[in-house]
Amino acid sequence: MLNKYARAFFTRVLTPFAALLLRLGVSPDAVTLIGTAGVMAGALVFFPMGEFFWGTIVITLFVFSDLVDGNMARQAGISSRWGAFLDSTLDRVADGAIFAGFALWYAGSGDDNILCAVAIFCLASGQVVSYTKARGESIGLPVAVNGLVERAERLAISLVAAGLAGLHAFGVPHIDILLPIALWIVAAGSLVTLIQRVVTVRRESAEADAAAAVSGAEGPAGQGSGADR
Repeated sequence: MLNKYARAFFTRVLTPFAALLLRLGVSPDAVTLIGTAGVMAGALVFFPMGEFFWGTIVITLFVFSDLVDGNMARQAGISSRWGAFLDSTLDRVADGAIFAGFALWYAGSGDDNILCAVAIFCLASGQVVSYTKARGESIGLPVAVNGLVERAERLAISLVAAGLAGLHAFGVPHIDILLPIALWIVAAGSLVTLIQRVVTVRRESAEADAAAAVSGAEGPAGQGSGADR
């Protein structure tokens, strides 16, 4: 949902920046790699120390590379299967790093095993949600459902909450409760999305199998009828 509108807006905003990088000789793949490295650094260096505000700032600066690299490729006319594969793969790495950072905090100084487990569930379910769509499409199904919480929603909810929770270090009272709330929301939303996609793939595969069976049955029958006549 959010992904559809936010991506279109930020793509327009970042188009001049993408054009500038192309003029400077920067490749889309380089932007993808640098962006992923920046997100991982922000998540795995700052979050485990409880520096949620500064970690979120660093991640936000680099997370837009996901839009810039594709924009650059389209402007340069060099879109490729490799670029799409690299971008999608490193998206999963970046997402995993963000929730791993939360899990490391709660496993260490955050001292909350339940929230550590919730963060790990968010990490794993996010990967599986993406996999279900990719796997369904790889076997020829449309997977015509987005689901309640896609990647854009997962990132927006968790990073906004983390950034605001980080204001606790600046003296804002009780605001740190936002991060646990966000993790529970992302976990529940990811579970719902996973169920939605699995149900959709189950329905579409049944329809495809039924259509194939009918087509297979009609082929020989039709040939037989023609021979009789």
